[in-house]
Amino acid sequence: MHHYIPKEELTRRVTGFQSILQEQGIDGAILVQSVDVYYFSGTMQRSHLFIPAVGEPVLMVKRSFLRAGEESALDHVVHLENPKGMMSVLLSFGFDSMKKIGMELDVLPVAQYQRYGKLLSGIEIVDISAGIRNLRMIKTAYEIDVMKKSAELNCEVYSAIKGLIREGISELTLAGAIEAIYREKGDSGLLRLRGFNQELTFGHLMSGTNLAVSSYFDGPTGGRGPDPTFPQGAGFKLLERNEPILIDYGFSYYGYISDQTRIFCIGSLADHLVKAYDVARRILYRLVEMGKPGVSGEALYLEAIKIAESSGFIDHFMGYPERVAFIGHGLGLELDELPVAAAGVKAPLAQGMVIAIEPKFVFPDGAVGIENTYLVTADGLENMTVFDEDIIYV
Repeated sequence: MHHYIPKEELTRRVTGFQSILQEQGIDGAILVQSVDVYYFSGTMQRSHLFIPAVGEPVLMVKRSFLRAGEESALDHVVHLENPKGMMSVLLSFGFDSMKKIGMELDVLPVAQYQRYGKLLSGIEIVDISAGIRNLRMIKTAYEIDVMKKSAELNCEVYSAIKGLIREGISELTLAGAIEAIYREKGDSGLLRLRGFNQELTFGHLMSGTNLAVSSYFDGPTGGRGPDPTFPQGAGFKLLERNEPILIDYGFSYYGYISDQTRIFCIGSLADHLVKAYDVARRILYRLVEMGKPGVSGEALYLEAIKIAESSGFIDHFMGYPERVAFIGHGLGLELDELPVAAAGVKAPLAQGMVIAIEPKFVFPDGAVGIENTYLVTADGLENMTVFDEDIIYV
């Protein structure tokens, strides 16, 4: 049985966004990106969502109008077959004389932007994406409850993984067995990303030398994948003894993502991998100790670099030979939300943020690392993905 976002929760989100619109002197916003539409309306049906700086939102739905009316608690849900009629709909609700409209210019294709420019003739279109992302960065109590359930389900899946690992099966075979459990528990099978041309299903599962294969994905690990059309994650490589099996999977529960990484091994690992894993845990625990409201993302990243340098493994930190320049990323309805723990990020942690911290080391013969999802509280970071943090030997 599905549950839908309560009206009072949507009202809370809309009101927060309207404060941003008012502060920036924007008359309203037209949102079209599916995740943003869902965040403010409770439905991901194909729609244009108008949120005025003052007044009630109007959800204009192309398909499926019937489902949008069932799923959204907004008062004004109307059918709109063609965007050409959008301004007429807004006029019917009393929204006229608008001079400035916000849109999600970080994700809106240029051709679509030009089309809206013609439809909104005489109205200035400005970018409102930063305001949306900053608002979504601080989770509400409702969202935190959903994300804690997501983390709980993720840990339930991880507790079954050891029993599925067998020497000689392929990475894809193991991935299929694990992902079947995710699906049985209600996972959507999709981890949404806002970044251009970034895509992911359940996450990354690789072993041994496949862990050293880089890819286009903006993360410390890549993987060969099943073929060149999806060159990341699990491939046809067979699991072998005495090599790391890295499983970096996220659970998507009602769209909200929890993220964690653990290392499994059939047999034993080489000394350099064990030592690097110990360094990864030391980095994680130090950042958790530091991670209180007011601490910047850059401070966390620089501390991680400092520890990695002192360990002698810096050349393998967060990728090899190509590395990424972050140690943590925000989570929510998308995998790449704010905040970011990276060089140059001065924005401080704040209560209500959710962040995944993932120190990893990549070598030609494999990779090791650990990742947990944390809620930023007034007292520091609360681990949401509580699970065995040792290397798990099979």
